[in-house]
Amino acid sequence: QVQLVESGGGLVQPGGSLRLSCAGSGFTFSSYVMSWYRQAPGKAREFVARISSAGDWTNYPNSMKGRFTISRDNAKNTVYLQMNSLNSEDTAVYYCNAHNYPVDYWGQGTQVTVSS
Repeated sequence: QVQLVESGGGLVQPGGSLRLSCAGSGFTFSSYVMSWYRQAPGKAREFVARISSAGDWTNYPNSMKGRFTISRDNAKNTVYLQMNSLNSEDTAVYYCNAHNYPVDYWGQGTQVTVSS
């Protein structure tokens, strides 16, 4: 049974940091490109970060560069998202994705709320 379980979300003040984790099981984690997406209320799902299966390259949209860092530990079947300098526009449900064409797996999401 494939599972992606996100954790680490919560309430954080503007300017603060959070580290999200996503633990995978039921598939060969190290063979999958891992990504983070987010979806704010009333908005489309948005790409946040991506990391190769070996962890040797990463990709971010320009709006996330310098604030967000994706990493992975294949020994622990876990991908991380370090988020710094958070602001209210970062408030969203954050989803973990595992991709190995043509297969895609999604987690259930973790809520991140940035508010004072």
